[in-house]
Amino acid sequence: MFKTTFRAHTTATPEQYVAGLTDFGPGRAELFGNSADSYLKVHSVGTTEADVTEGSGGVWERLHYDWSDPNRVVLTTTDSNAWGGSSGHTYSFVRNADGTTDIAYDVVREGKNLKGRFLAFLFGHGGKSKLEKAFAGSVKAIEARNYGSATADSRIPTMVTTS
Repeated sequence: MFKTTFRAHTTATPEQYVAGLTDFGPGRAELFGNSADSYLKVHSVGTTEADVTEGSGGVWERLHYDWSDPNRVVLTTTDSNAWGGSSGHTYSFVRNADGTTDIAYDVVREGKNLKGRFLAFLFGHGGKSKLEKAFAGSVKAIEARNYGSATADSRIPTMVTTS
């Protein structure tokens, strides 16, 4: 199993980061390099949760997104061709007095098969920098996109694929 925490300081507000994180429309790969549009399938989107399959490079996972807490977003892996167990992602936000935000991003990767165990091993032995680079890129991309306050309707992509 691989676990790590990445940290970032950003000019984006928690609401702006959550808006980017929950933007499941086309072009998601511009914000999250490890989420290729060709893998993206949105099963459902509510006001504070979503069920989405995403991935890239031959690895996919179905995630339950929960952003009901304004200071935290939890992505729980519910199915994957590599990840199982306690795999997922958690974003925690701290609002600073100057309007900036500190983000702690926790990643858990528990391989459920040989492919997943091998990838978790690689992350733990030098591959962590790839994940860190992807996270830093998403922070910069969300800052650049300058999301206003988003509503649930703005998160619903033009084409929704179910189960």
